[in-house]
Amino acid sequence: MTLTSAIEVVNVSKNFGSYTALDHVDFKIHQNEFFTLLGPSGCGKTTLLRMIAGFESPSSGSLLLNGQEIDQIPTHKRPVNTVFQNYALFPHMTLSQNIAFGLQNLGWDKSRIQARVGQMLEMVHMEQFASRKPDQLSGGQRQRIALARALAAEPEVLLLDEPLSALDLKLRQAMRDELRTLQRETGITFVFVTHDQEEALDMSDRIAVMGKGRVQQIGSPQDIYEDPKNRFVADFIGDTNFLEGEIINLERDRATIRTSLGADITTTYQSVDGKGPATMSIRPEKIGVGDQAEGQVFTGRVVSRNYMGGFTHYTIKVGDVELRLSRRNAQSQQHALEIGSETQIGFKDANARILGR
Repeated sequence: MTLTSAIEVVNVSKNFGSYTALDHVDFKIHQNEFFTLLGPSGCGKTTLLRMIAGFESPSSGSLLLNGQEIDQIPTHKRPVNTVFQNYALFPHMTLSQNIAFGLQNLGWDKSRIQARVGQMLEMVHMEQFASRKPDQLSGGQRQRIALARALAAEPEVLLLDEPLSALDLKLRQAMRDELRTLQRETGITFVFVTHDQEEALDMSDRIAVMGKGRVQQIGSPQDIYEDPKNRFVADFIGDTNFLEGEIINLERDRATIRTSLGADITTTYQSVDGKGPATMSIRPEKIGVGDQAEGQVFTGRVVSRNYMGGFTHYTIKVGDVELRLSRRNAQSQQHALEIGSETQIGFKDANARILGR
């Protein structure tokens, strides 16, 4: 199936004086997808979002919306709306007036505006609060109204700049579900900026992991997590163990690495040019402990234990190497490994990944 591009970022760079915020960024965002720009502070994700919105201009390269270059189109004429981290609601207006404001500027007639405001309040489950002002709402309610206002004019693209960062954990989790539902119901392309890996994995159709002004990898949440392209991506997405080693064999899509555990592991690899030094990554939940140890099995000593409700996290020392692993607490009062005790741990070669340095 051929996918139609909503946004094309074509070899875009952005410099602020001697500082390079974006360095030859090039990718496409499909129509009707939930696309996330993920990365640490200073990686260029918000700068890129502001370019799509029209608040910044590229130093070089170009941006296309539905095949049309938009670099010279003013912000207010782009079929794009933005939801900001601080909501940016008008404090002196009621919720209905906040939603209606942009529609009035577009020249909609009163009856059409009234119908659309009612529809949007219903969509975000805020009909009973229509006459209230923003300072009478909770953070989550204000965020819903900011979304309703941004969606009211039926933009072709909705940009979301870390819109959940000011909310508490429970509310963030609830708002994730609401955002994903809204995107599916409206069919609008969502471009979401966050530094929160869990948010990105939970909501996105595809993720662009950004670092040092460049796109490090683009893929589905599963692709990004299970098959990181390089060490930066493996380290930024979730938790992982890195083991230094030496590649001793390289064949097509598989390589054998001799690790600091003393074991030779054969698995898939990324960004490796040939034999020599390399890094192996293994996720904590991929390591079995006790009777669940399988594949490459080692004897280690428990160094630390952290109970986290659904999981218990352990650090196990094997020789001079410390490995972090996660054990699901599948049963109430499940026996915990004692600090200082010996245990067996193990993982299948297929669950490890070899990364270039």
